[in-house]
Amino acid sequence: MSDRRLPTLEYTEYTNRQLVAVPLAVLIVALAVLGGMWVVTGSPVTLGLEFTGGTEIQLAATADGPVAESTVRGAFGATPASIRTIPGDDSTVVTFGEGVEATELETQAQAAGLTVASVSSVSASFGGETQRLAVYGVAIAFAGMSLIVFALFRVLVPAVSIVVSAFSDIMIPLAVMSLLQIELTLGTVAALLMLIGYSVDSDILLTTNVLRRTGDFYESTYRARTTGVTMTITSIVAMFVMAVVAFLFGIDLLTAIGVVLVIGLSADLMNTYLLNVAMLRWYKFTGVAR
Repeated sequence: MSDRRLPTLEYTEYTNRQLVAVPLAVLIVALAVLGGMWVVTGSPVTLGLEFTGGTEIQLAATADGPVAESTVRGAFGATPASIRTIPGDDSTVVTFGEGVEATELETQAQAAGLTVASVSSVSASFGGETQRLAVYGVAIAFAGMSLIVFALFRVLVPAVSIVVSAFSDIMIPLAVMSLLQIELTLGTVAALLMLIGYSVDSDILLTTNVLRRTGDFYESTYRARTTGVTMTITSIVAMFVMAVVAFLFGIDLLTAIGVVLVIGLSADLMNTYLLNVAMLRWYKFTGVAR
C-alpha cells in the first residue's frame, strides 16, 4: 500500500497553479517563437520544397567523394537555396527556389562535368495548393478529435483539458522545428497528425481512469500514469532510435519525423501528467464536480 501512495504525496505537494505553470509557460514560449518567426519570415516554420515550389537536383559522388560545395556553386548560374550531402552514397542534393528550370540545371551540371542522378521540380502554384491542403488536413483532424472528445465525456473541463494538451503537443514541436530549421514537409505534417493521436490516447486514458473507474483521484491517476508513461516512453525510445539510424544513413525525411515525434511525445508527458492532472483535480475537488 505504501508504494501506491507515493504518487499521491508527489501531487499533493504542489498546488494546481504550480502544476500548470511549467506546461503553460512552455506553450507560451512556443507560441512566441512561432509568432516571431511568422513576423520575420512570413511563415512560422521553414517550408519544404513541396510547399514553396522549386527544383531539387541530386549529383552523384565523384571518385574522390562528395562534390565540393565550391564546385556546386560554381557549376550553376542560380544561387542554391541549400546544399546537403547524403552520407549513405555521398551524393549531393542541391535545392533551388522557384523560377529555375530543371533542364537548365541539368545542362549546367553536365557542362561542369557533374553526373546528375535525379531532378525533381514543384511549381509554386502546386506547392501553395499542397500547403493549403496540409493545413486543412491538420485543422480538420484536430477539430474532429475535439468533437469526439466532447462527445465521449460530455463534460466541459475534462474535455477542454484534453484539447489544450493536444494543442500544446503540436505547438511545441512546431516551435522546435522553427528553431532548428527543420522543414515542414508532407512527412513532418504526417508526424504532427500522429501526435494528435498519441496525445489523445494518453489523455483519454488518464481522464477515463479518473472519471469512470473505481478508486480515489490519486489512485486512479497513478494507475493511468503507470500505463501511459510506459507506452509513451516506449514510443519515444523507438522514434529516437529511428531518428539516429536515419541520420546516420542520410535519410532526412525519417530523421525529421523522428525528431518531431520525440519532441512531441516528450511534451505529451509534461502536458498530460502536469496540465491535465491539475485541471482534472480542480474539476474533481474545487470546480464544477464539487
